[in-house]
Amino acid sequence: MIKVKLLSYTKNPEETCVAAIRQCYSEIGASEIHKNITNSLKKRLLKQVITSGHTSTLEHAGFTFAIEGISRACTHQLVRHRIASYSQQSQRYVQAGKNFKYIIPPAIKNNVRALKIFKANIQLSKKAYDNLINLGIQREDARFILTNAAESKIVVTMNVRSLFNFFEKRLCHRAQWEIRKLAQLMLNEVKKAAPNIFQYIGPTCQTQKICWENKLSCGFYKSITGAELKSRC
Repeated sequence: MIKVKLLSYTKNPEETCVAAIRQCYSEIGASEIHKNITNSLKKRLLKQVITSGHTSTLEHAGFTFAIEGISRACTHQLVRHRIASYSQQSQRYVQAGKNFKYIIPPAIKNNVRALKIFKANIQLSKKAYDNLINLGIQREDARFILTNAAESKIVVTMNVRSLFNFFEKRLCHRAQWEIRKLAQLMLNEVKKAAPNIFQYIGPTCQTQKICWENKLSCGFYKSITGAELKSRC
């Protein structure tokens, strides 16, 4: 089970971003601007920069998440989002102990024969790992035999602009099931802290009414009034 906790975030993230937005057009400094931000102004300016795509000013607010219960396969996808900071549980220093946890994909969990094969091979992998450790092989080498299903923990920090890109890509119906679920849980958390920013987030079929997946489209855009299929080429 994936667990996501918002550890910390920029104090008053929406006001901070609005101060940055207004600084671009103001003679006075951001410290003074920050004192006179009304709710209506905040909502209007945030909507303006987000819908226009001029989101560099959103980089001034950041969010840090504690994530547990995801597979190494999922973290390999996660760290492809490069404008972020990551601190992951190390298989080099943390030994896979007796309580070895692993993630089972739903498609396998719901198939009796597939689940039997999956669990049997997980057990073989773990047994081989233990045997290597008992032979004096260091964890950094023994871990090579562990499966991508191995459960991992990671701390992730992203600024708002990077989160927009992450959510756009990973909330898409074509995204792999595990990272899509992770993205939804992360979105649930940041919406509590900055609802006026993250109300505009989602896959492009929802935010732009355009599906850019071309022939690979899942077809979800067809259920959205006015949405269409396009190619970037």
